[in-house]
Amino acid sequence: MKKIKGASKYAKALLRNVGFDKAAQAITEVGSVNDLMVKSKEFSNLLFNPRFTTEERSGIIKALADKLKLSDSTVKFILYLTEVGAIAGLADILRIATNIYLERQKKAKAVVLSPIEISREREGVLKASLKRITDRDVELEYVIDPSLFGGILVKIGSTMYDTSIRGQLRLLKDELIKG
Repeated sequence: MKKIKGASKYAKALLRNVGFDKAAQAITEVGSVNDLMVKSKEFSNLLFNPRFTTEERSGIIKALADKLKLSDSTVKFILYLTEVGAIAGLADILRIATNIYLERQKKAKAVVLSPIEISREREGVLKASLKRITDRDVELEYVIDPSLFGGILVKIGSTMYDTSIRGQLRLLKDELIKG
């Protein structure tokens, strides 16, 4: 998806309009629309292509909302984004809204890249360690990356913690070059 100006403005508007108590539901619903945009070129074309009228878009989005069980506020938000031409940045808007929501809840989201699936025991240790580092409750999202030989990569916001073998070898190489 392309980057848009003002993604932060739209993310804040989403959270403001649905209210903090319904923010988690709205983020989930907008995420399902974003997933559908990524998976279906036809749906993306409908939202982006100026050949479709507002009425045609509105009808299809409302029909889709019934199938996905989207709330009225989410439907209005998606329709608004299509009208102002900001729907192309839905992934950025969703990411920013999620970060704002988690920040207000004193939570953080961590993406964990690992060559294998992490056991429940290790997950508990990892969560406790990340909570100590960030001073926040941490939600973990796992991505299996077989290109890692060992260790893990953890990304929280713009901070990356690299304990992979590749990362450690890179640090060793840098130290050897420095002398």
